[in-house]
Amino acid sequence: MKHYSHLFFDLDHTLWDFEENAKKTLEHLYKEMELSTKGISDFTYFHKQYCAHNDRLWERYRNGLIKVDELRWKRMWHTLLDFKIGNEQLAKELSAAFLAHLPHRNILFPHAHELLTYLHEKGYALHLITNGFEDVQHAKLKNAGIDHFFGEVITSEGSNSLKPNKEIFEFAFRKTGAVPHTSIMIGDHLEADIMGAKNAGMDQVFVNHIRETASFAPTYTVYSLKEIMEIF
Repeated sequence: MKHYSHLFFDLDHTLWDFEENAKKTLEHLYKEMELSTKGISDFTYFHKQYCAHNDRLWERYRNGLIKVDELRWKRMWHTLLDFKIGNEQLAKELSAAFLAHLPHRNILFPHAHELLTYLHEKGYALHLITNGFEDVQHAKLKNAGIDHFFGEVITSEGSNSLKPNKEIFEFAFRKTGAVPHTSIMIGDHLEADIMGAKNAGMDQVFVNHIRETASFAPTYTVYSLKEIMEIF
């Protein structure tokens, strides 16, 4: 098997379970901000619509069509509009509260700690490349108890680029001293993580938690984090 020195992980949806952490955070805010009295009678529908708008706006953000601030509050704004609530102030309050509470959630995918411990003990240099925000991502890592595993945390905010753009991977190489042919990207998103890494000259591990059909063949495909230990 090819020798790898530097392993670059994605964070959200790969190690850190964004869906579950976001749902728990929204449940808390739904009660704390008494959203049921403001016209949001169905939390399940509220959560479903938030996820749909969040995914759509993240896609626009990755493509450079909107800025960070717009992403942060408009996912709440569009969700409120689904309930016919045109309250921009409430959307911004929800956004601020969500970002304040979310990083304190610490639900990881099964075997995340086990995998990182295994790789660390094997002597691999572990890093992160994430499209998330600098302060939020560092807080997530700390509160989930996995920050000590990573040498460098490369964010879109810190690198001034976004996956799948080649520039963020090149920034990561400069920051870590890694080179593409002995580096590998481990992530869940086919375009941002896998195709992005491939275009940067890196091998890839596609963490296919949701058993998505790929239109091309990543270097490796796994269906759980535990399977990654079989590769390394």
